[in-house]
Amino acid sequence: MRILLMGPPGAGKGTQAERISGYCKIPHIATGDIFREAIRSGTDLGRQAKSYLDAGELVPDAVTIGIVRERVQALDCKAGFLLDGFPRTIPQAEALERLLDELSMKLDLVLNIKVAPAVLVERLTGRRICRQCGTSYHLVFNPPKQDGICDRCGGELYQRSDDTPETVSDRMRVYTNKTAPLLKFYRQRGLLRDVDGEPGIDAVWDAILGLLGSLDR
Repeated sequence: MRILLMGPPGAGKGTQAERISGYCKIPHIATGDIFREAIRSGTDLGRQAKSYLDAGELVPDAVTIGIVRERVQALDCKAGFLLDGFPRTIPQAEALERLLDELSMKLDLVLNIKVAPAVLVERLTGRRICRQCGTSYHLVFNPPKQDGICDRCGGELYQRSDDTPETVSDRMRVYTNKTAPLLKFYRQRGLLRDVDGEPGIDAVWDAILGLLGSLDR
C-alpha cells in the first residue's frame, strides 16, 4: 500500500503516521528525515542538497525528487510506503506522478487530516517545550504537574517562537494557500480522502482504519 499523508501543522500527523506505518507494515518516509539521511550518507544527491541548505536556499525539485526516488526503491519499500512532507506543490506532485509511473508504482490513497484553523491555533499556541530535555507539553491537553516546570527533569518550559498566535496564524494561512491546489489535484484523481482530525487520537485512528480497510477489500 502506497499512501501520501497530508495535513496542517498541529493536525496530529506524526501520531497517526506511526500507527499507519505499524498497521500496514510500511516505512514512514518523512522528507526531512530522508534529506538528513542522504546528507549523512554522503550520496551525490545528498551533497547537492547540503550545498543548497548550507547556502540557505530551497533544494530544487529535481534534487528532491531524486532523493525520493532513491528512498522508495529501497528494499523496505517493497510492500509500500507512507510519504509525508512531499509533494508540497503541483509541479512536485506531477514529478512524483511521473516517477511512480516510471517505477510501475501508483499511490493508493492520499489521506488528508482536516482540522479547523481555530483548533490548530489552540493546539500549537498551548505547546511548551523543556529547555533541558526537550520534552513536549500542552497547557490544555498534557499540562505539567507544576506550571512552567518539566515533570521529567525539572527544567524550564518555554514557548517556541513559531508557536505564538501571530506566527501560527501566518503558518496556517501559508499552508492553506499552498495546499488548496494540491488537494484539488488529488481529488480530481479520485485518491483524496479527508479525515476529521479534531476528535481524540483514537477516534481519528478509527476513521483512518475504516479507510484503510476499504482499500483492502
